[in-house]
Amino acid sequence: MPRPPRAALPRSTSPIRFGVHGPSTLAEGLATALGYGKEEIEYVPYDVMDPFRPLRDGRTDLMTVEFGLLEPDIVSSRPVAFDGRAVLVSAHHPLARHDEVSVEDIAAYDAFACPGAFPPYVWDKIVPPVTPGGVPIRRVHPMTTLRAMSTVLTRTDSVHLSFQSLDAVVPPGIRVVPVHDLPAAPVSLAWLRERRPSPTVAAFIFDAERRMEP
Repeated sequence: MPRPPRAALPRSTSPIRFGVHGPSTLAEGLATALGYGKEEIEYVPYDVMDPFRPLRDGRTDLMTVEFGLLEPDIVSSRPVAFDGRAVLVSAHHPLARHDEVSVEDIAAYDAFACPGAFPPYVWDKIVPPVTPGGVPIRRVHPMTTLRAMSTVLTRTDSVHLSFQSLDAVVPPGIRVVPVHDLPAAPVSLAWLRERRPSPTVAAFIFDAERRMEP
């Protein structure tokens, strides 16, 4: 994004409203790396069942997205971070004793289906229908909330293929085990196409993209 860096802009009195799902760890780390204080960013949770609603309703300025988007009304930045892949399992699960696992191991257990209005083409990258080795992943459980998902994991041998950043928010009794043979997910910033970012938001995007340049 060809915008002036933040240092060239007057200081804003309104925080950037930053949409996040689950942990805000990646977003907070990015903001800190770019020199933003806690008072300059407001983290707004969004529902995985309808992830773009706060953005489309004007309640957020930006949101984090994994793997990029094909939504016609939403613009995505270049990758600004990467989130390692992991599988969430209960502490009593056979995979919980491992330091890392293969995605091929995950296919032996029931997983979670694409939730609500979440884009299926993104979910297919988060929880692929088939492993690289050609084994189908049984995406059978409805995905709603972190608490509900954790309950399913605790009561069954099901798994949730997700991201290592969730290690910051999972409840006791749930393990986040790295998946060694899936590449880390690119994380981008997204904003509404029809709503031009304010100078402060544009500078955040500019600096976040520039930070990833070699």
